[in-house]
Amino acid sequence: MPERKFVYTPAMVGLTALVLVLPLIGLVLVLQEPRFDVHWEHHPAHFWLVLLTAALSAVLAYTTGAAALRRGDARVLFVSLAFLSAAGFLGLHALATPKVLLDTPNVGFTLATPIGVALASVFAFLSSLTVSGIAWGRRLRVGLLVLMALWAAASVLRLWPLHATSVPEVADGILTALAVPTVLLYCVAAARYLRTWWARPSLMLLSMIAAFVLLGEAMVALVFARNWALSWWEWHVLMLGAFVLVVAGVRIQWYEERFADLYQEDTVSGRRELSVLFADLQGFTSFSEQHDPSEVTAMLNTYFQVVVPQVVRRHGGDVDRIIGDALMVTFNKRGDQPDHAHRAAEAGLALQKAAAAVQDAHPNWPRFRVGINSGIASVTLLGTEGGRTHTVIGDTVNVASRIEGKAPGGAVAIGPATKALLPEARTESLGLVSLKGKAEPVEVYQLLALRGNE
Repeated sequence: MPERKFVYTPAMVGLTALVLVLPLIGLVLVLQEPRFDVHWEHHPAHFWLVLLTAALSAVLAYTTGAAALRRGDARVLFVSLAFLSAAGFLGLHALATPKVLLDTPNVGFTLATPIGVALASVFAFLSSLTVSGIAWGRRLRVGLLVLMALWAAASVLRLWPLHATSVPEVADGILTALAVPTVLLYCVAAARYLRTWWARPSLMLLSMIAAFVLLGEAMVALVFARNWALSWWEWHVLMLGAFVLVVAGVRIQWYEERFADLYQEDTVSGRRELSVLFADLQGFTSFSEQHDPSEVTAMLNTYFQVVVPQVVRRHGGDVDRIIGDALMVTFNKRGDQPDHAHRAAEAGLALQKAAAAVQDAHPNWPRFRVGINSGIASVTLLGTEGGRTHTVIGDTVNVASRIEGKAPGGAVAIGPATKALLPEARTESLGLVSLKGKAEPVEVYQLLALRGNE
């Protein structure tokens, strides 16, 4: 659904701050007046409340993680790891509910929540910094999952240091020592996000700030609350509220770039040396005029089912867009493919090979032509409310499109910049070609093979 436009006023900011502080004020009041800190021990409510909170956090971890890996953004990746930390350890805490998994209290499962919240605060703080690249992202995520699995195993087996039979329910030295840096890290992260929000207000940033504040308050409540009392239930509700706020922010963002407001500057206005591949079907217009739309759709789907995996799965290309019969693919958009020209060339040849197999079965279908160009381009976020896309723009992209228009059907054409990056390529000159928008003709080459792949 379209992204909604919000106008922020000083009064709205002040009201938001007041609402975020109220839970902490309420905690202080009930702790000072024990008669208000009513006791309510209800195991099913605890189990489902914690499990729901963990599930929401897990969904956010997955969606932010997918966005981070797709766009190569370290900030969103750290946010994903924060959600994953909370989700995993909260799930373990849900199992600490009596009679769910174990009949007796378990130190590891009970302490899982403060550990998860504390670990999440580290990732929240890191997300507020500017970090380049995410090549380490998958390894760190796997390491985090392994850590949670080891914690679960140590808890069930009651291994040291989780071997105690008594479970701490009130503040002690260890929990307090853990809470102080945790709250501090959430405060720093929220303050740094607030500075970003002040420069470019957005609902997503505000949701993250509120979530960090609530998680910090939850840690305070977790340390000082009385077991099964109102103060104890409060930190459960605060954590649920934190993730609900982010989910609400995600829900009303433009669906293609939900986390764009969290992207680092380099993700939305960076420069990359990359390769761009364009492909379309020669004679597609004539074919469309002579056939029923359903036949044209079937033809396109048949082609795309075999050619898209060649450029995406086998060679790591990012499909920037598909418009009708036209396909635009980028290589090194995230800055993690120094061999982008080789990848693009291999993808172009593989695309034509896969398309040729389809065409052999349908001789009257149009044939793909492919054009590739390499150079510097701007990686940017284009669009506004209701329609945003993460794409690349610049002369490198324009020339790639022009080269594709000059390629013979069934062939791959490359520009001089790409050829210079492919010393192993076997090519054949197509001569000097005048490209629209270029003052001087450009020599275009047909890529025949890459030595070693023949």
